[in-house]
Amino acid sequence: MAINFDNALGVHQYSLGVRAQRAEVISSNIANANTPHYKARDVDFASAMQAATSQQKGLSMSQTTEKHFDLTSLTQQHVQYRVPNQADTGDGNTVDTQKEQTAFMQNALEYQMSLGFLESKFSGMRKALRGD
Repeated sequence: MAINFDNALGVHQYSLGVRAQRAEVISSNIANANTPHYKARDVDFASAMQAATSQQKGLSMSQTTEKHFDLTSLTQQHVQYRVPNQADTGDGNTVDTQKEQTAFMQNALEYQMSLGFLESKFSGMRKALRGD
């Protein structure tokens, strides 16, 4: 009997990839906090997850199986500009460093949580295969 990883791993395999891409976008915001006219961006997590789990066709990636998906193009479709919380400081930059650091830490915790869920799923599969 073949193992269906989508059923075995659930949504955690997709959330891990989307959270990794979100970390890149947020860290880019932090790195550009002093860049004039830089606009803060974020990943729309809900729509990126929906797209990842629906396994859309037509993404540009060399695939060895039809179940692979391209996270770069997937999340780039879901990257949106943030609405600034503060008035324009005069240079057109919309990055709020404290908000970005908070979002980065929350995303890192959620990434670790997804990683822990995946580890427990793999641990359960290992036990099932060994007959423990």
